[in-house]
Order: sequence, then C-alpha cells, then structure tokens
Amino acid sequence: MKATMTAIPLAVGLLMAGAALAKVPAAEADKLGKELTCVGAEKAGSKDGVPEFTGKWLGTPPSVQYTPHVGQHPVDPYPNEKPVLTITAENQAQYAAKLSDGQKALFAKFPKTFRMDIYPGHRDFRYPDSVCESAKKNALNAEIADGGLSIKGAVKGALPFPIPKDGQEALMNNMFPSRAFNENKVADIANVLSDGSISWGRQRNTNLDYGNLPDQIGKPLEGLMANSVNATLLPEREKGSVSVSAEPVNFAKDKRLAWNYDPGTRRVRQLPEYGFDQPLGGSGGKMTIDSDRLFNGSPERYNWKLLGKREMYIPANGYKLHSKTVKYADLVKPGVPNPDYIRWELRRVWAVEGSLKDNYRHLYGKRVLFLDEDTGHAVMSDLYDARGSLWQYAYINYYYAFDTKAWQAGNAFFFDLNSGGYVAYNLFQERPTGPVLNKGDLKPSMFTPEAARNMGN
Repeated sequence: MKATMTAIPLAVGLLMAGAALAKVPAAEADKLGKELTCVGAEKAGSKDGVPEFTGKWLGTPPSVQYTPHVGQHPVDPYPNEKPVLTITAENQAQYAAKLSDGQKALFAKFPKTFRMDIYPGHRDFRYPDSVCESAKKNALNAEIADGGLSIKGAVKGALPFPIPKDGQEALMNNMFPSRAFNENKVADIANVLSDGSISWGRQRNTNLDYGNLPDQIGKPLEGLMANSVNATLLPEREKGSVSVSAEPVNFAKDKRLAWNYDPGTRRVRQLPEYGFDQPLGGSGGKMTIDSDRLFNGSPERYNWKLLGKREMYIPANGYKLHSKTVKYADLVKPGVPNPDYIRWELRRVWAVEGSLKDNYRHLYGKRVLFLDEDTGHAVMSDLYDARGSLWQYAYINYYYAFDTKAWQAGNAFFFDLNSGGYVAYNLFQERPTGPVLNKGDLKPSMFTPEAARNMGN
C-alpha cells in the first residue's frame, strides 16, 4: 500500500526538534493546575466536542464496585452510553482532518468491516497531588541532555515535560509517564493472518517501575528506570523461555541490558542487543521490540519533530473492551477486531514524527506517534517503511486503573496494511485475572539472570 503523510493542521506553531527549549518560564509553569491540568493539558473543551476536563474522580468512582490490587477486570463507569457518531468508509471523508493516515488506510482496505463508533468524551479522572507536584518541578527544571538521550533536572513520579516544546520532550513523556509501579499479568497474543486464521501465544509479564515507586516520587530521575521479566507460556514449542531486562534512564551513559533463559540448553545468556527493530515474539513480524507502547527504548536512531497539537478520534476510556465477559472469538475477527467493543472519543493529541537518521538502520523509516494530551501516553502510531510508504497502523486502548490512579495500557492492535493481517496484543479478557497492579510484592531480586533460570525451570 502506497500512501503519503497527510498534512497535519497545527493548533500551535510548528515546532522543530533541535536545541531544547527546556525549563519553561515560571509564568507559564504557573498555568499548571489552573487553565492547564497539573500535567499540562488544556482544561477547556473545544467547539468540535473535546470535553472539558473535570478531574472529578481520583481512584474508584463512587458508582463502581471494585477491589484494588487483586487483578479484577476493569469496570466501566459509563456502562449505558451509546455512540453519538459512527464513522464508516462512506462518510470518513467528512472527518478526514481528525483521522490519521493509518485510520484512513483501514477504511480503504476494509470498507465493509472497519468502523469507528464515537462516544461522548469524558475527562473525569485525575492524578494524585504527588504527581502534580512532581510535574510542576519538572516544568521548571527538566531539560533534554546528551543530544536527546537523557534528561537532567527532572524528578520521578510524573512526566518530565508537562508543557513540551519540541519532539524530544514530547517523546520523553511517553517514556517516563505516571503509571503502575508494579504490574503482574498473564496476557494472550493473537497473530491474525489475512485469511482469518490465528496463531496464539501467551506470556507472563512482570514489571517493576522505579520511577513511580511511592518512596521515589519527587527524587531525581536517574539510575534504573525499570525491570521486566517475560516468560513464554504458549506456544508449547517455546514454553519455558524467559527473558529479563533492565531499562536505564540515561541512554547516553547506559544501555538496555537483557538476558534470556533457553529451556533447550538450560542456559542463560546475555543478549548482545535487545530492542530497536528486533521482532517481538509471537507477533509474526508485525511488532518490533521498540513498538511495544508504540515506542520504547533508546531514541537514538531517529530525529524527533513536534508536528503540533491536533484534535483526533482516538481510543479512550476502554473499559467495555476489557471486560471479563468479552470472548476472544467475538473480538478477534478477520481484518479488524470487532468494532462493537472499541470506544473512540474526540481528544487532543500531540503529533510527533520520528525520521530515521542517516547511517542508521531500522525497519521503520518514519514513525508518527500521537500522544494523548491528558497523559503523555502514545495512543496511536502510523508506521512507514524505508521507502516512505505507509506500512502499519497501531493503537492502544488505555483506561484509568483505579488501583494506580493512573492510566493503564490495555489491548493493542497492530495492522499490517499490506498483508491485511494484524496482531491483537496484551489480551487478558479470558484470563482468570486481569493485570495485578501496585500490589507492592515485586523486588529487584526477581529480575536477575538467576531468577530467569529458576522461573524457566
């Protein structure tokens, strides 16, 4: 499929990546918590339907019955709402300014089955005061350093650049957001081929995020960012494989380290390089390691440019999708997932373009990320090949996790626009429990090479 990047209308001036414009003036930082939310989003709604920020709920809403830290599946605080608009292949031209190239490509490729049900917008959840305090400090003090590979002056517990001024700053918000400090889950992955056949995988994922530990909030953002362990449960031929990784804060000084336990040899070996465009297991080549959360790891291979802020239809408040009543057979359909389960809302996003640097290699010659203004999380991405042709489109369904008082990445879908296949990633609807968040039972000793060997055995 050949496509070109649609011109993006700017709500702010075009901001080019270059020398960082860090440390916003005190008068601008003072807008946080007033006309801006405490993490930098515009509080006001828009004439086209972006809702006003209310922030009326911190944690579990009064109407919801929920037990935190045990893996209860998400509960929808808006269970009775109906779509206010449906976008289809027939009418999508009317809404082109609020769609990405990838969304338009899905309408072109699957005109009969892809649709977007647009729901009333809600911005009802807020972060704790500790997050707001860290965000304010970061606005005043954080700076991009080492050519975009590190941050100086930032503290833990909130995105580093609540008022981003260039592409590097916006990208770092996606890499260092407020999120769960402990996560333990079993998740399924479905590689859906163009003929509708499915290859299934399953992994146990455990993550310890040092930047959001309660006793670390407000302390300097430095050292180790996170530890992760991924244990393969399916397919049977790969069962027992375990990898552990350590993610640094400063990519100029440190690199991501990873070890893998191979059940065939019963040995643990350090991986010479882990990340970038290495294929993600179980994805059939439709995902790279650095496309998890749409971008992760060292930003060194791309030039990052802030294209501006725009209003777009993005997945939001994805509670219905993640209910334990949803069956994979009903959700995972040929071509596109069942649109009955996907909730889209009109929201503001920051558009960030990464273009591959000269003399660097990557499967994606260009990637455009769309970051939710309210969270800093990348929620959609258009991915282009080395020739500049649109190749993939991906989106993540986030929901506010009552356990964490922050947003949680749920199901993600990665579409190969050439083959017509896709990957449904991070599925947990049919697992006995959903993600167990912030239980507080994870320790650094659980993320060592020896721990990988013990888990594999």
